Amino acid sequence: MRTLDRRLFALSALLCLAAGLAAAHELGTIRTYATFFKDGHYEVEVFVDREHLPPGFASTASPPRTLIRGLGAWDPGDRVGRILAEVVNHSRIAFDGTPENPRVEWLDGDRNAAELVLRYSGAIPAGAKTFTWASSLRVGTYLLTVQTQGEQPERAWMEDGGTSKPFALKVQAAPPSRGAVARQYLLLGFTHILPKGTDHILFVLGIFLLSTRLKPVLLQVTAFTVAHTITLALTIYGIVSLRPAIVEPLIALSIVYVAVENVATSELRPWRVALVFAFGLLHGMGFAGVLSQLGLPRSEFLTGLLCFNAGVELGQLTVILAAFLLIGLPFRDKPWYRRRVVVPLSLAIAATGLYWAIQRIRG
Repeated sequence: MRTLDRRLFALSALLCLAAGLAAAHELGTIRTYATFFKDGHYEVEVFVDREHLPPGFASTASPPRTLIRGLGAWDPGDRVGRILAEVVNHSRIAFDGTPENPRVEWLDGDRNAAELVLRYSGAIPAGAKTFTWASSLRVGTYLLTVQTQGEQPERAWMEDGGTSKPFALKVQAAPPSRGAVARQYLLLGFTHILPKGTDHILFVLGIFLLSTRLKPVLLQVTAFTVAHTITLALTIYGIVSLRPAIVEPLIALSIVYVAVENVATSELRPWRVALVFAFGLLHGMGFAGVLSQLGLPRSEFLTGLLCFNAGVELGQLTVILAAFLLIGLPFRDKPWYRRRVVVPLSLAIAATGLYWAIQRIRG
C-alpha cells in the first residue's frame, strides 16, 4: 500500500507540475502569426482576446501612430478603438533590425466580438534576411508563430515587453516595380534638398538673391540643372570620379563665391552663368556620392537615377518658389530691397559657406 501511495503522490505532483507549466504557457491574451509569402509580401495577424485583458488595459491609450483601416475616426471614448490603438502603438515589425511601417487593418469590424484581429501587411524589403517582432505590452506570455508559405512553422513564447529572436527569412523579396522605384527615388532626391541639403539650399538661395526677376533666375537654374545632371550620370556610371575630400570643400566654396558676387554686383554677368554651370558640375558629384551610398536597384537602374535627379530638381524649385513668395514678391520693388535683404543675406550665406569649407578641409 505504501508503494501505491508513493506512486499516487508522484503522479499527483507530476500532474500539478504539468498544470503549472501549462498555465505558464497559455495562448495568452494576444496571439501573433507572421506569414511570409513566396510573392514577396508578408502578413502579421494579431489576435486580441479582449475578455481576458488586464484590468484598465488601454484606458489611457493615445491615438494610433498609423492609420488603422476599418476603425474609422479616432474616438477616445471607444474602448475597441483604444485597445487596437494600444496594440499598434506598442508593436514593432523589423527586417534586419530596421523597423517597418506596414499597412494596418482591423479585419472583422465587429465591436462586440470577443476577439479582435489586427493585420499588418507589406512587401518584404529587398535583400532582407531576418524578421523580428516586438511588443512592449504587459499582457503576460503569448505565442508567436512564424511561417513561410508551404514550410513548417516556427514558434516562440514571448514574455512581457519582449523582442523575438531574429527569424531567418526563407523567401526573397520580389523585385520592386518600376512605379515603386520611381516613387522611392523621387522622394529620396527631394529630401536630399529639403530638409537635408542645407549647402544646396544656400547655393540655390544665392542664385535667387542676385535678381528676383524671372529670366536671370531661370538662366542660372537651367545652367545649374544641366551641369549637375551631366556629372551625376557620369559619376554614377563610373566615367568620372573625384574624391569627396575634394568635392565637398569646393561645393562650400562655390556657395561663398555666389554670395560674395551678390554683394559685389547687382546685375547678371555672362560669366556668372558659366560659373554656375561649373559649380553645378561639382554639386552633381556631391549628389552622386549620396546616391552611391543609397544604392540603385539593378533592375531599374536608369529609373532610379532619373527619378532621383527629378526629385532634386523639385526640391530646388521648391526652395526658389518659397524664396519668391516670402522675400521676392513682397519686397523686390522696395528701394531698400538690395541694401536690407540681398546684402545681409548674402553675407550670412558667404560666412556659412566659408565655415563649411574650412571645416571640410580640416576634417
